[in-house]
Amino acid sequence: MESKNKYNHNTEDYIVEDNKKTRFGGIFIAIVLILLIAAVAATGVFLGYW
Repeated sequence: MESKNKYNHNTEDYIVEDNKKTRFGGIFIAIVLILLIAAVAATGVFLGYW
């Protein structure tokens, strides 16, 4: 489905818009996932599983 935005360009409808909030949310989620993976790896090394 296409619509016209305020700049008079044809755009597609997306569930998530490309703005500051969605960029921040995506970066925040990526950082949290990286920290969780690092914590699991550190736990594995500490307990001797790796």
